[in-house]
Amino acid sequence: MDFINPLANDYTQAYSNATPSYLKSLFEDTLATHEHGHLQSSWTQGGFLSFISKILAPTHILEIGSFTGFSALCLAEGLTSNGALHTIELRAEDAQKVKAAFDINSRSKQLHIHVGDAKEIIPTLQKKWDLVFIDADKTSYIEYYNLVLPLLNDKGIIIVDNVLFHGDVLEESIKGKSAKAIQAFNEHVLLDQKTEQVMLTIRDGLTLIRKI
Repeated sequence: MDFINPLANDYTQAYSNATPSYLKSLFEDTLATHEHGHLQSSWTQGGFLSFISKILAPTHILEIGSFTGFSALCLAEGLTSNGALHTIELRAEDAQKVKAAFDINSRSKQLHIHVGDAKEIIPTLQKKWDLVFIDADKTSYIEYYNLVLPLLNDKGIIIVDNVLFHGDVLEESIKGKSAKAIQAFNEHVLLDQKTEQVMLTIRDGLTLIRKI
């Protein structure tokens, strides 16, 4: 994930303080014990998600791809008092870790974990979303985007992770199923005249999308 100069990543982390400090143990435990701990949002990226959520003050948040719950709890920082966050995780074992983290959180009644295929679950939630975070299987990004865009409130934002895919999309010849899927997604969004977007070089790349 550190194809951007690691010293730059360390420097930005040292000068960023928006990440909720109480999440440090969850963040570090995932890195230390999870077989795929490197897939977790970085500490600074978590702060970015928290920061954006506090600005938007969303009532309804959707996350596609929960992992162990760090990013969801960062996103929940801006929830209104009557708001709710729904996160979807395909892997039951990871979903159990998310539920455990949610159960001890002060916002537990506002946090909901769903286990299964997001493409099947999202239509059942029947919500209009203020904030959506997509961080799941890369080959389904276009499907997720097309599914949630009509459900996005007029002032809502979609945030999409891994849009630089370890720098693989920068290569003249893009190789690998996931990297090709990310490149196809980036082009799909760029050509969508219903939205505008800005791509940021935070960690593995984030794209922010809104309707126009």
